[in-house]
Amino acid sequence: MNNYIYLDIGNTNTKWKFKGKYFEIPTHKFNLDDLPNSSKIWVSNVSSNFVLNMKSDIVLVKSKKKYKSLINAYEEPKLLGSDRWLAMIASYELSLGGGFIVVDIGSAVTIDIVDNSGLHQGGIIFPGLLKIRNTFEYFSVEKEIRSKGIGQSTKEAWSIGTLDLIVNGINQKIRELKQKTPQAKIYLTGGGFEDIKKFLEFSYVYHKNLVLDGLELFANNMR
Repeated sequence: MNNYIYLDIGNTNTKWKFKGKYFEIPTHKFNLDDLPNSSKIWVSNVSSNFVLNMKSDIVLVKSKKKYKSLINAYEEPKLLGSDRWLAMIASYELSLGGGFIVVDIGSAVTIDIVDNSGLHQGGIIFPGLLKIRNTFEYFSVEKEIRSKGIGQSTKEAWSIGTLDLIVNGINQKIRELKQKTPQAKIYLTGGGFEDIKKFLEFSYVYHKNLVLDGLELFANNMR
């Protein structure tokens, strides 16, 4: 086993993998100096609030045009968020070359689809649940997360309405994509998964650390 750290810096949480173990901390509390000693740090950084102090042992990962037979749909590959690219790499390996859909439920929700030949067809992005709810600071939400129906108070109405936006958006897009690629496997990841999992209307496989696993695969195959 190598002495590398695989580091995923997100807008809300930061995760890393070291010697086969996973760690997580809120991004606003994260400091590079708190990481254990390692020979190299492979980093995916999509946070707009974290300035990466580039050291000699840090490799900042950017999306590439190709990983094995997986092809990035973007005309300028590096403009695709590295977290999306890495999640696709991990899903590509899990699907054993078949078509797949990746749904990452975090500060933003991203959905990407790859066909049976490994060609990335593209994807969509929309705000995550907390991002939407924080747009109106004076609206509070219910602790018990529920979807469907209508609310009988502003708190209930806002709680149900914002959750429905996310749940309905994901369910509708998956229905649309599955009509085009009915055999595609669906992989879910992201910290917002627990909030919405009971409302999803399709079969899927959940991997909490899909981006980190993709980062390790990238590091081992793209050097």
